[in-house]
Amino acid sequence: MRHSRISLFYLAGYLFPTALGLLLAPGLVFKMLFSTGNYGDVIPRLVGALLLALAILVVQIIRYRLEVLYSSIVGVRGMLVAVLIGLFFYTRDPFFVIVTGVVMFGMIWTITGLIRDRAPQGAPVK
Repeated sequence: MRHSRISLFYLAGYLFPTALGLLLAPGLVFKMLFSTGNYGDVIPRLVGALLLALAILVVQIIRYRLEVLYSSIVGVRGMLVAVLIGLFFYTRDPFFVIVTGVVMFGMIWTITGLIRDRAPQGAPVK
């Protein structure tokens, strides 16, 4: 499961900075991601705390090589993509398009890694 494990480093790599950014300077994060909405200060900080908790769990999944959870991470990201797309259509805020792209890129990378890791050794991957 080498390929799918490597893809999880990308996930941890964006969760930690985003979490800390939302906890410490949510306005700056929204500005950097071209947000046009006004989401206040408290809920984005709560989201930052939740992202930090998720980042810690992802690091533990990587650290302990919990391969049984790799496909679950894909499922969770699929649900998040659906919610993010819905939020974009609800708000028309480009922030959600950018975040959707970041999440989808990692999800596709993990799916590709899972396919490659599960292919029989020596068999070409289609």
